[in-house]
Amino acid sequence: MEMRRFGKTELQVSAIGFGCWESSGEYGEFDDQEIIDAVHLALEMGINLYDTAEAYGFGRSETLLGQALAGRRDQAVVVTKFGIYPQDDVHHRDSSPETAQAAIERSLKALNMDYVDVYLIHWPDRDSSFEDAMAKMEDIRSQGKARFVGVSNFRPEQIRQASNGGSVDVVQYGYHLFDRRLERFVFPTVAELDCGLMTYGSLAHGLLAGAYTQDTVFPDNDWRARGKAFNLSLLSPDVLFRNVDVVEDLKTIAADLGHTSAQLALRWVLSNKLVSTALVGFRNPDEVRANIEGLDWEMDADTRTRIQAVFERHGVDTAPDVWVEEDGLGIPA
Repeated sequence: MEMRRFGKTELQVSAIGFGCWESSGEYGEFDDQEIIDAVHLALEMGINLYDTAEAYGFGRSETLLGQALAGRRDQAVVVTKFGIYPQDDVHHRDSSPETAQAAIERSLKALNMDYVDVYLIHWPDRDSSFEDAMAKMEDIRSQGKARFVGVSNFRPEQIRQASNGGSVDVVQYGYHLFDRRLERFVFPTVAELDCGLMTYGSLAHGLLAGAYTQDTVFPDNDWRARGKAFNLSLLSPDVLFRNVDVVEDLKTIAADLGHTSAQLALRWVLSNKLVSTALVGFRNPDEVRANIEGLDWEMDADTRTRIQAVFERHGVDTAPDVWVEEDGLGIPA
């Protein structure tokens, strides 16, 4: 497994990270033991970064990860996030200092750990001061409960505001072949501040794995049934047929290289050296094997050109002028 520098931290992390959103229940049903077995296999295959959040099943994902890493804590870089809570059937945001302190205590209890390696604010809470929130994260670091701290899904200007309160060591955003908005809106700030960059949705939430057809319908308990993914039309019926066709063309390119569409998509993300780790959600050991094997190659310029031609031929705008949420703030500067 390729290891990469994690921004200004002293950590080295695996190029592929284990994303634990799939063990939240928001992707439908899953088997606890298969998740644990997947973590164990991932460790054996060299994956050392594991990303979860209090909001993923509101403790369930963290608890499962803690069980899986019992006796193996020293082999893992553990990342968790806080600041999203259910309220009136919506996810309410709260990253106030008092909430941050209570949240880290809950997460450590769920994980059955004394500390996490990285602690992130999950989404920007515009009712709280970003500077004060990051100052509290620094306090949590000083307590020995987190080694490094950072933010997820923050706008570039919000990262800078937060950095006035403390060091933003790590950031996390969605990034994949269908969604390249990061390149325009965030990458320059990440590079300037030398943040470790975690990218999620590397397989476009399953689309780039080639598992969907034009007739795919997601169950009601699967968030993908909403169609939009982080304010980008991706899986809604009006574009799914086109996006499935795109993936079919990508499969052809991948096959020419002796790889799967998933391996092609992951290698594309990793070809950007600013990315420290590309998160992939695994539900069982078979998915770990299928996605991790076959990544020991570099993508050349010709392959990138062929990939880009597919998106242009199908008329897919991979970097539209919309932010990752409808926050009323317009396009980032």
